[in-house]
Amino acid sequence: MADLHILREHALGFARARAVALHWAEQVEKEFGMACTYEEGTSADTLHFKRSGVQGALQVTKDKFELDAKLGFLLGAFKDRIETEIVKMLDGMAPADATDASAQPAAKPVVKPAAKKPVSRKK
Repeated sequence: MADLHILREHALGFARARAVALHWAEQVEKEFGMACTYEEGTSADTLHFKRSGVQGALQVTKDKFELDAKLGFLLGAFKDRIETEIVKMLDGMAPADATDASAQPAAKPVVKPAAKKPVSRKK
């Protein structure tokens, strides 16, 4: 089993960090079929996630996200790529240099490219 540890500091405050973590949970449930449970606390929340080949937890506090995960044998071979994708997702939702949400300008809309049409096969 491969272990994955990611620490991301932020300046979002607890309420905004909680919202980011809940959004991240929705995203990984939808995109990767993760089963997520969210435990709210007074000074820290914990998001547990699990699916075949991976299990872990994301600690959420007023100033950091800390992710610990165990990857199964097959996914362990892709540890670096998985780590890169998780970092990109977290950074996209909560940049490390973000200041308090009330002082931030409105978020810019994300423009996604049009979905590609499936290629039809001729027989």
